[in-house]
Amino acid sequence: MQQQSQQPTTPFATHDELILVVKRDKLFENRPAWHGLTASSFDDLLQVITQHQEFHPRSLMETDLTYKQIIPYLVFTHGGRYFLMQRQAHASEQRLKNKYSLGIGGHVRKEDLSATDIMGWAQREFNEEVNYEGTYTVKPLGILNDDCNAVGKVHLGLVLLIEGTSENISIRSELKSGFLYSLKECETFYPLMEDWSQHVFKVLKQR
Repeated sequence: MQQQSQQPTTPFATHDELILVVKRDKLFENRPAWHGLTASSFDDLLQVITQHQEFHPRSLMETDLTYKQIIPYLVFTHGGRYFLMQRQAHASEQRLKNKYSLGIGGHVRKEDLSATDIMGWAQREFNEEVNYEGTYTVKPLGILNDDCNAVGKVHLGLVLLIEGTSENISIRSELKSGFLYSLKECETFYPLMEDWSQHVFKVLKQR
């Protein structure tokens, strides 16, 4: 779930906004750190995030391995096809530029949760990041953890599956293209996908 949200344009606001984080030792207090996307304990981990949430400047959190930045990562599907996007060269997360992504996502700022919870924010983020005509349902796909690279070490993904009733979807924000593809078609882009999307793709193929 997702990288990645529509960010303010000023350098100060982009790098020093207060974002949602949770201490690593709280997230993995009663479970070992896993690798990849797991569907187990979604509700339990969401409760841990809610109970132990903190908000710190993004510029500090990008290199602080004692915290995980919480990123809702939204995967859209309709009629057996999935919305695959490509990031722009000037994406807010430069380590992901030009990569292909199955997830729409972003950092959660303190003000984002003033009138809603994480799940409510995720749905609002979807509506802000894409143009979509139709209704949809949202259900958890799993929690994504990948400590094998610099980006993954400081992020944790809440991956949500958005099941739409319409194929009328197009991108906006920092994504430069987006199309609905079958899983077989998505597989041709696999080597060019960001790591999180590769994990999501593997799980989708097993469903």
